[in-house]
Amino acid sequence: MGKNLEITNLLEQYIEKFSQPLHPVQKEIISYNESLGDIKRMQIAVSQCHFLELIIKVSNSKKILEVGTFTGLSALSMALALPDDGKLIALDKNTETNKIATEFFKKAKQEKKIQTIIKPALESIKELKKKINYFDIVFIDADKDNYKKYYDSTLELIKKNGLIIIDNVLWHGEVADKNNSKKYTNIIREFNEHVKKDKKTNQVIIPLGDGFTVCRKL
Repeated sequence: MGKNLEITNLLEQYIEKFSQPLHPVQKEIISYNESLGDIKRMQIAVSQCHFLELIIKVSNSKKILEVGTFTGLSALSMALALPDDGKLIALDKNTETNKIATEFFKKAKQEKKIQTIIKPALESIKELKKKINYFDIVFIDADKDNYKKYYDSTLELIKKNGLIIIDNVLWHGEVADKNNSKKYTNIIREFNEHVKKDKKTNQVIIPLGDGFTVCRKL
């Protein structure tokens, strides 16, 4: 049985060198986030950017819902992969970071594909349900306390064979440490158990960045 590689910084640089180049504005967002200090951890990894772009193109997805936008790296990565008539709805409650993300979307000429809604995401999801919105992909990367609620509520908005992709499911590797009982480590563990037991989806955890769970709705 093959053994998974440990992705060192040196190997990560090698992977980036031989992967598709990032869009200039993706690089600009990453550079901007570096200036923010520890909060930069909220952005997805470069490998995750590439994965999202690829899976959108392969699946021919045209309608995406994002829960948690931060400064816009994940939303922009997905928008770049959408066709000209594609649509991404980005939910976030932070007005300040949303303004920054919107400026990046404009700079990348992707603003026509992206609709931002600024309010608590669960409220927005309820409103989307009333309008009978259905999505090809939902991407969740927001506050961990509400992960179960985001998953359960957005599952109703996904088409059959559509995907829900959730970030941070390996939580810095802490989820596998039985001696670690920190609050958010336990929240992610409970969330992973919740998804595993869900009979409405197939799911797999992919060790990209801080861990992606990819679920296909049955």
